[in-house]
Amino acid sequence: MQANRSMKTTPKADVKIDGSLDAALLGLRALLEDRRVQNRKPGGSFADFEKKVHAAVMGVERAVLKDELERADADVDVVYLDGVRFRRVLRSHQTYMTVAGEVRVLRSLFKDRTADHEAAICPMELRTGIVEGFWTPAAAELGVWVVSQMTPQKAEELCERTGNMKPSKASFDRLPKDVGRTWEENRLEFEEALRATLEVPRDAATLVVSLDGVYAPMVGTDPVGTRREAAEAGKIAKGPAGYREVGCATVSFCAPKGELLAAIRFGRMPESKKLTLKDMLSAEANRALLLRPDLRLVALADGQDDNWDYLEKQYPRAVFILDFFHAAEHLGAAIAAVYGDGSVEARRRFADLRHVLLEDQAGVGKVIRALDYLRKKNPSIKKVAQVLAYVRKNRSKMQYATWRDQGLPIGSGVVEAACKTLVTQRMKNSGMRWGKEGGQAVLTVRGWTQSDRFDEAWALLAAEYQAEVTLLNNVVPFRPRAA
Repeated sequence: MQANRSMKTTPKADVKIDGSLDAALLGLRALLEDRRVQNRKPGGSFADFEKKVHAAVMGVERAVLKDELERADADVDVVYLDGVRFRRVLRSHQTYMTVAGEVRVLRSLFKDRTADHEAAICPMELRTGIVEGFWTPAAAELGVWVVSQMTPQKAEELCERTGNMKPSKASFDRLPKDVGRTWEENRLEFEEALRATLEVPRDAATLVVSLDGVYAPMVGTDPVGTRREAAEAGKIAKGPAGYREVGCATVSFCAPKGELLAAIRFGRMPESKKLTLKDMLSAEANRALLLRPDLRLVALADGQDDNWDYLEKQYPRAVFILDFFHAAEHLGAAIAAVYGDGSVEARRRFADLRHVLLEDQAGVGKVIRALDYLRKKNPSIKKVAQVLAYVRKNRSKMQYATWRDQGLPIGSGVVEAACKTLVTQRMKNSGMRWGKEGGQAVLTVRGWTQSDRFDEAWALLAAEYQAEVTLLNNVVPFRPRAA
């Protein structure tokens, strides 16, 4: 059960199961005394001692956290949550994962007797903000961050080596999915709260919005079957079979000379037309422009039609810039088709035309004339005609020398880096296949970390696991008087 409410309780007596804290402190003291005795003799490994001290201190920490969790338990007959009365039905032990490792806690469970189909609640978990019935808040925060950066198996190994909490690979695999569901259920509200914390850099002069995508391996696909069916039909399966496009977007703030000052990065799992991603991009850009209407708006992307259909419709007053490096890549392909890929002549002619396109105020016109000349001389080479049509179509978006003089960025490196760091580095390792739920959870958290929003986002999420629980002690039912 989840809610984002503050705590209110009535005092109650402390409850302790055993003297585990005293035992942990005695163990630490015994270790230190033993070390003093050993230091009177030569030898001994400091590394071993360091590990033993860490383990002993973690034992003390677990004991303290166990005691504090038990203090938060509701050892009463009746509690109220959201004005509904719950009666105690069970008191039993449960294991929880803390940043120092597992602790076993005695806690009470309560049920609404008028709603048998509803699950029991645990006031201790609601009061302390236990995440998904297992993780303490700090452990969950650390676990979500770690598993967003590495595989569950590597996360398990990291925790084993650090000697702190030791969740299993399966626990690490479930955690982002569990909290991801909570985030998605409240996504619009949470994202609005995050945007309210946005601070535009003081020196920012330009706001750049960018869209892109990268293919990642997905579950529910059959790459072998896809290739086999294509072969049986006498065709060649094009593209990465078993992969689908993950959308990435960025909102960047640049200084007057084009230097990147800050960026907001986010990604969404495959979706038709990237609709959710586009809504998120629009909301972030609109918030920035509301705070700083003086910012010059730039829409920057590669040549994909769907991206430009959205950008041109959403931002009609923006400066539209086709990523220079994509344009140069197309130009290089046309030159290579004529003079031979990798030949000295191809490299020389490409370098000359690339320089013209980048540095000459009339560069795009000169490139068009050069490509048109090559097309007429080599009518059988279709690549030249294709690139010529591409440049003509995007001519207005290729005024690179002019925009560089104005201090505007001409490369979509920020969003391409987002594709690499958000998706490729985490989601395209050997043997991986991603479902929508788990993939989106990882993308969401990685977006927070790369936008300097992790702490704010986690605070919003963690609050969903806390609730106001009112305790009533010594409840005695009144019987009606006899007539």
